[in-house]
Amino acid sequence: MEEHAVHGAPGGESPRHVSVLAGPVVELLRGLTPGLLSGWIVDATVGLGGHAERVLDALPQARVLGCDRDPRALELARERLARFGPRARLVAARHSELARVVPASIELAPAAFLFDLGVSSMQLDEPERGFSFQADGPLDMRMDPGLDRTAADIVNSWDERDLADLFYFEGGETRSRAAARAIVAARRRAPFLRTGALADCVAAALGGRSSKIHPATLVFQALRRAVNQEGEELASALAAAERLLAPGGRLLVISFHSGEDAVVKRHLAALARTGRFTLLTKSPVEADLAERRANPRARSAKLRAVERAHQPDSGGTRPDLVPDAPLGPEGAP
Repeated sequence: MEEHAVHGAPGGESPRHVSVLAGPVVELLRGLTPGLLSGWIVDATVGLGGHAERVLDALPQARVLGCDRDPRALELARERLARFGPRARLVAARHSELARVVPASIELAPAAFLFDLGVSSMQLDEPERGFSFQADGPLDMRMDPGLDRTAADIVNSWDERDLADLFYFEGGETRSRAAARAIVAARRRAPFLRTGALADCVAAALGGRSSKIHPATLVFQALRRAVNQEGEELASALAAAERLLAPGGRLLVISFHSGEDAVVKRHLAALARTGRFTLLTKSPVEADLAERRANPRARSAKLRAVERAHQPDSGGTRPDLVPDAPLGPEGAP
């Protein structure tokens, strides 16, 4: 949900948060069959409501169920989407809760799912959330403040090998062992409680800043993913969408992390091989030059999409929107 605050809006307007690849998202949703264009689109990472707003403006019959685990984001999205009245519903939910929350929140199978993965600029720009090393703040990184484990808990309690593996596999940091070794040595003197201290330690361990990218970037990314269990949550999200989508419905996923994109790519390709889904994006949709210039955070964004097969019409029923099947034990159909 990499949303970027664009400053200096014309006419003295307050800064707006612009969601990445909003144009391609709208076009993919515009391609839904006519019967689905009046259905529910689940924006499962609604964030500040940027994508939802664009969709509701562009598709006047569509309705959006916006889900997010961050209560502050939901509060701001509610303000932004208030003008759409009952066409917009918002609910607090993690991806692992979608299989339960979506059927309980809307009357029909979703016409589409949209996942905009990652962290929002609101979260990055508020030091007290602890996501960024750009300004010192508590070492937190929880998207949902109700989670028990913070980044400080991981940094101060995991052993050196586990930290190194985390930085390598979840962050892609090739010098993960050096970073982990320095962290473990430093925490013997005092625990890490602030983002600034951790960023300085990692930067020193990795040879200081020699490029535009801060040396602690990948370590912070790995910690954020671990705190919020983003890998596990993504698996739950894709499974829920596969199960709940209406015939002819579309699943759209925007990712920013290369490992995450690889997971999405493999999952959507596997769905296509079953014959029950069709790939709509054989190559990922990426931001054009204008968007990359206006919003640097769009540079790494990749959009992939599939469409669920249509059911043949039988007996005059509507094949495009079907009621959800009741949930069985532990979410089983």
